[in-house]
Amino acid sequence: MSDRPNTTLNSPPRRILRAASALRAVTVSLPFVAVTVSALLFAGDLSAQTPLSVGRTLSGSFSEGDTARYSFEAGEDYFVLGEVDQVSADVDVRVLGPDGETPWGNSSGPGRGAERFAVRPPEAGAYTVELTPSEGESGDYTVTLLRLEPLETDPEKLTDQLMSRYDGEDSPGAAVQVWRDGETLFSSAYGMANLGYGIPFATDTRTNIGSTSKQFTAFAIMLQAERGLLSLDDDIRKHIPELPEFDHTISVRHLITHTSGLREFLNLTRMTGRRLDRGDWIDRSEIIDIVQRQPALQNEPGAEWNYNNTAFGLAAVIVERTSGQDFPTFMRDNVFEPLGMTRTLVRPSPIHIVPEMSEGYTPGPDGFLQIGDLGGAAGAGGMYSTLDDLQAWVENYANARIGSAGIFEEMMTSYVLSDGEETGYGYGLSVDQQRGLRRVSHGGADVAHRSMLAYYPEINAGITTQSNHAGFNSAVAYELAEAFFADAMKPEDAVAEEADEGAFDPADYDPEDFDDFAGRYALDETPAFILTFTREDDTFYAEPTGQPRLAMVPTSDSTFAISRVEATIIFHRGEDGTVSRMTLDQNGLHPGTRVPGAEEGDDPEALADFEGRYFSDEIETFFEIVQADGELVMKQRRLDDATLEPGQPDTFSGGGFTFRFERDRNDQVIGFYLSNGRTRDVRFGRVR
Repeated sequence: MSDRPNTTLNSPPRRILRAASALRAVTVSLPFVAVTVSALLFAGDLSAQTPLSVGRTLSGSFSEGDTARYSFEAGEDYFVLGEVDQVSADVDVRVLGPDGETPWGNSSGPGRGAERFAVRPPEAGAYTVELTPSEGESGDYTVTLLRLEPLETDPEKLTDQLMSRYDGEDSPGAAVQVWRDGETLFSSAYGMANLGYGIPFATDTRTNIGSTSKQFTAFAIMLQAERGLLSLDDDIRKHIPELPEFDHTISVRHLITHTSGLREFLNLTRMTGRRLDRGDWIDRSEIIDIVQRQPALQNEPGAEWNYNNTAFGLAAVIVERTSGQDFPTFMRDNVFEPLGMTRTLVRPSPIHIVPEMSEGYTPGPDGFLQIGDLGGAAGAGGMYSTLDDLQAWVENYANARIGSAGIFEEMMTSYVLSDGEETGYGYGLSVDQQRGLRRVSHGGADVAHRSMLAYYPEINAGITTQSNHAGFNSAVAYELAEAFFADAMKPEDAVAEEADEGAFDPADYDPEDFDDFAGRYALDETPAFILTFTREDDTFYAEPTGQPRLAMVPTSDSTFAISRVEATIIFHRGEDGTVSRMTLDQNGLHPGTRVPGAEEGDDPEALADFEGRYFSDEIETFFEIVQADGELVMKQRRLDDATLEPGQPDTFSGGGFTFRFERDRNDQVIGFYLSNGRTRDVRFGRVR
């Protein structure tokens, strides 16, 4: 369940738009976002480096504030794997390039025990492994270089190499399967399915596939439509009459294309203080209750693409009401068993038993935490499957045994918004191209499980990756697909040549045009992380939160490459010409929303206007805004306190939220509208 930018005039090329679909996974803020943005860091003095050699373990001790540096020599296109054993100190790891500044890898693992880091140096030279203790930490550690070798060119060996980071008895695991024309080319599992009982990950381990489940829900809707039990153009209130009547009709089609305008229930429940990352309960029935309490749609249905788990939860309800079966039973009887998917099931809730499943793990302060699954996920996620079963499912696309070929073709066709813009998303599936080859895919992420399923219909081939490690990057499936299906894809240099045709000349860019983009933008997935864009004459800069600013070079009238970092910024104009959205393209696409306005905070007297206690009737929740040390601080009973950064007048951001305060005719603050990415403008009124 992840986000996608709203792309309009001055949008990036279509191939970039379609690539955005790769990041549609499930749920809460994903760990790889933190990894991505931390890759914009720089190092300081790199003196006193100790050389590393493969297989040799070195010991060290930290006092608070220390930094230890180690070095290794790598050739071009190498693979490097190392491990830090955090004996009694939580260690942060960065790998820096030959210039001593550019980061090429880092690690965000548990606070104790083994933490592995992997990097693929882009050029030959001396690299630095920089170890620092977390704030306030001191203690002992060891560091070992496990692998230093050329990057494999054989697809199977490359897969084993890239998965080695997860292949240990003390690490959550992963699994990969590749097939073509009905033949399985590769299948292997790595690491552990259950750390508590020492159970290895196997190729037939049942694993939560998160939002990869959405294509199954969309298919169930299409199957019911083919049977004449519903129409995609039905008003959803025909099937769920207890839903409110909004100003615009929401159709069944809007649900399965993420264009309904409904609030996203996972984002919304976080506003109430629910800690989804700590196992808080959500029941499926709450989804209908949430929609009943929504006062107005966030957008006119069909006009905006906004990734939405609420919609797919409602789609599952419609399947139930048109079939007379509960959703897990319907999927078993109508999809899984007819296709021979005997190890696939919909988990009704996080407390239901799934035999032979992988537990999900996320890094914690003293080791990996067994984190559990999201509640209320059925329809949007909540499905457990295996490598073989997912291959059987995708092979049904090409030779339909359940449903018709027309269903799958429609599912794999990009939806067109009311303004004529394509979304790059069909019905529960992302649609784009990879090196000239048509690709249909969907990623998934529950709290800790990760999944990716990609299908290449032109060659009847596919790949799936699964993991129970919250830090797993599912997009590695695309890289492995390029290795296994290289004969069917355009060579990289040919793709580069096509991209260079009519290439944009930065010298033609008018620097003053950048003023439309200048400002502060919060990433939707981690709103506390803000990118600030500024211009000095004809030089453009991006400054991440708490990090040095980086120069940017224009690559079109709305896209910029960040120097010394493999990242691109894409700005998006609305229909009125204003710019309120951007996308960070770095190891995936990460949309952001503008937090325009002031760069300096207000004086204490002005801040006093906002202090008070606020309540939302819609979600029955209190927030308190107080002033401390000349800054505003957000307080909520179950959320961590957060300092609010000023933006536009009467607008602040912090704690993953944006607060837009409301004043009456006497200029008195009477409330605020709260937003956090997929859920927008939930009103809180001032009570004192």
